[in-house]
Amino acid sequence: MEEGYFEGEDSPEDESDERRDLFRYVTADNAAEYLAVMDQFTQTLLTDLSAAEVSEALAKRGITLSPEDAETRCASLVRWKNLMPSARDPRVPTVAALRYTRARFQVTRLGGTVHRQVTKVLQMRDGAREVARELLGSMAALLSKILHQANHPRTIDAEALAADVTTVFTNQAYFADSIRDFYAYLSSVLVRYDLAGEEYASFKGLLLEYVHLIDTDVSRHSPAVLRCLEDLQPLLDHVLSALDSLPGLASADGAPVERLPGRQYNDWAELLAWYGGGDGGMSGPAQLRAAAESALGQLLTNARRMLTPGGTGGARRSELMHLAGLFAQASVEEAHRGFSAAFGAYPARHVSFGPDEVDPRDTASTSWWDSGPVDVPVSLRERGDRTARGRTARVPDPGMDIARLQEEAAQELAARQAAGAELAAAGALDGAHLHPAARDLLLELVSMALAKELSPSQAVRVVDVDLHVAVDVAESDTDSVIRSDDGDTTFLCLALNACAADADRPADAAGGSTADEHPDDVGMDRQPPSSAGDAQ
Repeated sequence: MEEGYFEGEDSPEDESDERRDLFRYVTADNAAEYLAVMDQFTQTLLTDLSAAEVSEALAKRGITLSPEDAETRCASLVRWKNLMPSARDPRVPTVAALRYTRARFQVTRLGGTVHRQVTKVLQMRDGAREVARELLGSMAALLSKILHQANHPRTIDAEALAADVTTVFTNQAYFADSIRDFYAYLSSVLVRYDLAGEEYASFKGLLLEYVHLIDTDVSRHSPAVLRCLEDLQPLLDHVLSALDSLPGLASADGAPVERLPGRQYNDWAELLAWYGGGDGGMSGPAQLRAAAESALGQLLTNARRMLTPGGTGGARRSELMHLAGLFAQASVEEAHRGFSAAFGAYPARHVSFGPDEVDPRDTASTSWWDSGPVDVPVSLRERGDRTARGRTARVPDPGMDIARLQEEAAQELAARQAAGAELAAAGALDGAHLHPAARDLLLELVSMALAKELSPSQAVRVVDVDLHVAVDVAESDTDSVIRSDDGDTTFLCLALNACAADADRPADAAGGSTADEHPDDVGMDRQPPSSAGDAQ
């Protein structure tokens, strides 16, 4: 089954869908074979071929396609309206000759038009196309002749008038197409960021000389063309009447016939609008001048980019090609090191901006996960330009930042003092309910106490002088459970008691010793004791 249709699928009924089907063979599977088959049907006029004849003709060109496959391709092209079955019923002398004539095909009008356009596109080059600028002067002369005949309707030579009208519209169509192709090429080159060196110099000459030549011819001839078209408007009835008097094509079934350009009022109105810019639109010559100015502006932008000391410089194509050669010859390990060195693929790190840093606590050792985002200048982010623009920025005033940091520190200290006051008022902690902040403070103090060696006969006191809170930790046969809003905390085989920092230490339950008997355990700060203190 060929691409584009499946069993049970209905044929397209909408006319626009049928027109789109004409292009299916260009992108379908086996597109090269479809193109070769269509070439056979469009080589001459009224080509009538069978699938076997198509297969033999392609074999002479070195393309192998069996008669069965050729018939399948032709059937698909018939389904897509590129071909149609031939209505001729040939007479054959033998049964063997019937296989060459039983199913014959010929190209449709739209199918032939599409294939000519496709062939033209496939054969076009990517380079520039010359503009048929010399046609403008010829159009001005032909329009003058048409105007002269229209002013004398009784002596009009209809054949000569038809030739001049057809030539004018054909020249206009060819000139407009060549202009569009040329400026499309300019656009494709101007958007290249690597345009530099000799290529830039040659393109600059093309743009400055050839575009100026086109603009000069358009400026010289377009006013004469526009003046003739405006003078012809009240005389178009004479022109069209003379053209209608010539023999023309009429459809047998009454279907409309596509007439040559210049035989209807709309054709002349569109031509006048192209040169005069009717209905408030921009005329063709004005569009050409605007496109030339835009191209020159882009050319100057590229030149400024290459000449700016702080810019990104010219093309890097040669350097990238050299780097690609190094990668091709390097081992896997060398390629990884070279990639990291060439493209800066190092671990992400935060770089301090000094006084401009929003939060001075973000340093080079701060993880980028935790630090705030860094604003990239617009010129660097959008244009890749590192050149400083505008006036020099003022030295930032750190007063507001200092005030903000002081306020944050005061709030943090107040929260810890409230947690210390709550913990100091709790007393015996087994079964006590503490807020999460007070519970976290208790964990800090207990961890400091456990840094000392506990014994059954001695409790350890840890004091936080700044928060005015102390915690006594002693071994016990039972566990201490601290309850909090976010869960319970269990201290295995520990007895905990909290009090104010200046409160007396209770007598040890096991040995009856007091803090006076162990002065080394009293008055500890939040920092864990040193190894020398432990030895004592």
